[in-house]
Amino acid sequence: MSKIEARVALVTGGTRGIGESISRGLARDGAKVVAVCNSHRDHAMEFAEKVKAEEGYDIDIRQGNVGNPADCQRIVDEIAADYGRLDYLVNNAGIVRDRTAVKMQLLDFDQVMKVNLYGPFFMAKAALPHFFDAGFGRIVNISSFVGETGRVGQANYAASKSGLFGLTKTLALETAGKGITVNCVIPGAIETEMSGSLPPEILQAVIDMVPMKAMGTGDDIAAAVRFFCSDEAKYVTGALLPVAGGLLMM
Repeated sequence: MSKIEARVALVTGGTRGIGESISRGLARDGAKVVAVCNSHRDHAMEFAEKVKAEEGYDIDIRQGNVGNPADCQRIVDEIAADYGRLDYLVNNAGIVRDRTAVKMQLLDFDQVMKVNLYGPFFMAKAALPHFFDAGFGRIVNISSFVGETGRVGQANYAASKSGLFGLTKTLALETAGKGITVNCVIPGAIETEMSGSLPPEILQAVIDMVPMKAMGTGDDIAAAVRFFCSDEAKYVTGALLPVAGGLLMM
C-alpha cells in the first residue's frame, strides 16, 4: 500500500478502542493525525504521549462534541488553518445507551443518534468545502454489524449505524468525480476494553456467532481504513466493507 506522507487525517473518537488503532495506523503510514475527543481529555493526552514514546509519532488532540455542529465546524476549520489542509475524515466516534425499545427514553435515543449519525453528517458538512477546494478528500465512516443485523436493546445504536449506510452512499454520489471518495467500514465482533470485561461464557457466545470463530482486532479495522485512504482505493467510493470474520454472511 502506498504511503500517505504529508496527508492530514481527522479521526473522531480517535484515542480509544478502534479509534486508537485507526489513529496509530494512519500515523504509522505517514499521515499527520488529529484525534478528536469529547470528554476524558487527560486520557487523550496520555494516549498521545504513549504513542510518541512507543512509536515516535506525534498525534494532535482536539476536544469537541461531534454531536454539536458548531464544534464540528470549529474543529475542521482549526485543523485546516493550522496545517494548511485536511485530507482524510474518519468518523469513528460512537456511544451506546442500551435499553429495550419499550424502556428507552427519548433522551437515550436522541443522544446516540446525535453522536453516531448526526456527528458524521456534521463533520462531513464541515470538511467537504475544504475537500472541494483541494480537489481531493477521503471520508471513511465506521459503522457496525449491528446496523445490519439489529440487536436486542440497541434500537438507537442499530438505527444510527444503519443510517451511516445511506449517508455514505449519498455523500459518495454527491462527491463522485471531484477527487473525493466516501466509504464505510462495518466492524464485526472486535476485541476492545468492553469485550475484555465480558464474562467468559458471554464472550464465547459472541465468538460462536462468527464463522471464523475468532474476534477481530482494532488493527483489522485500521487496515481497512488505511486502504480506503490510500491511492490504491481512488476508484472505490460508496462501498460498505464488512470486516467481520464472515459474520454478515449469516
